[in-house]
This record gives sequence, C-alpha cells and structure tokens, in this order.
Amino acid sequence: MDRELARRVAANEDIFRRVNEGIERGRWPNEPDAEISFRCECARLGCNRLLTLTLAEYEQVRANPRRFVLLDGHELPEMERVVDRRGGIVVVEKIGAGGEEAETLDRRD
Repeated sequence: MDRELARRVAANEDIFRRVNEGIERGRWPNEPDAEISFRCECARLGCNRLLTLTLAEYEQVRANPRRFVLLDGHELPEMERVVDRRGGIVVVEKIGAGGEEAETLDRRD
C-alpha cells in the first residue's frame, strides 16, 4: 500500500473521529451506559452511516489513537486490522504509515 495513500486514509478517518467526539461531548448527562449514534469512521467517500455504541464502548475504542469504529465490511485490510467485531460493528487498528498518521493527528491528551 502506498504510504501517502495510507496517510490520506488515516486523515479522512480522523475527520469522522472528530465528528464523533463532538457528538460525545454534546451528551448530557454523561452516562457511560447511554446508547448514542456515532458516524462510521471509515474512509469510504460518502459514507454517512450511523452505528450505535455506549459512551463507555466509544471511549474504550478511542483510548488507542490508532483505533477506529466502523460498520462491518467498511474496513480496509491492507491498511488496518480488525481487533474486535460485534453486532455489525468492527474496531480496526491502523497499521504502518496510517497508524503513524493516526497517532500524529490524535488531539487527546
């Protein structure tokens, strides 16, 4: 996989992750068991699909800057590996240049 393409894909997925963090911040009260609709964080152009997670589940994924939450089938095996699969949702971890870019773009402390 082309290194530049991997970086662009990671940057695109980071945009959706920032949208989801805005959704997460807008939840009040901050109940970890509350189910919320999040955007699929895949790299597919035009994907506006939603998936449902609890705040606690999203935080568990988000704790690792290389991990993203996607709908099953939206993963790119040449750029990411599936680390969890449940109920039509997959958690992927970016590898190689994409993983490095995801870490660089991570805005959490």
